[in-house]
Amino acid sequence: MATVRTLIHVPTSVRRGEVFEVRVTLGHPMETGHRADGQGGTVARDIVNAFECQLDGVTVFAATLYPAVAANPYLAFWLRAARSGTLGFSWRGDRGFAHRETVALVVSA
Repeated sequence: MATVRTLIHVPTSVRRGEVFEVRVTLGHPMETGHRADGQGGTVARDIVNAFECQLDGVTVFAATLYPAVAANPYLAFWLRAARSGTLGFSWRGDRGFAHRETVALVVSA
């Protein structure tokens, strides 16, 4: 499988209890399965259909994606954390696609 390009933006440090924004972009073509391929057929469907963010193994955000989502899906959401930990991001899709990234979250007093 080709290299998957992801962009994850998390503040370098947040205060305990502070609400902060997390932004993620996944480089993926998101083919709907409805487009013609030039030989009279259609291009096979290939979408990312699930996203999940976990903080130390506990799900803090999840989304289901559908064919209407644009290529290179972008998601933004807000979190609040009481302690430092690891944010895990995972994507699943058609044709066995799965990708995971992790980012350290630093929470200060």
